[in-house]
Amino acid sequence: MLERITINPAIFSGKPIIRDRRLAVEHVLGMLAAGDDFETLLEGYPWLEREDILACLAYGRA
Repeated sequence: MLERITINPAIFSGKPIIRDRRLAVEHVLGMLAAGDDFETLLEGYPWLEREDILACLAYGRA
């Protein structure tokens, strides 16, 4: 699952991102911590998949 998390020095100064997109793992974790649910994230980012969110959680735990 963690293969969904990538690091690209050209995007967000090399912070972990989701599948080379301009969405940082820390942003997803912050939205979840603020009370947003999976559905809200999936609606806000149509390309985002449930497995991407789960990968962010797994990355944060690691």
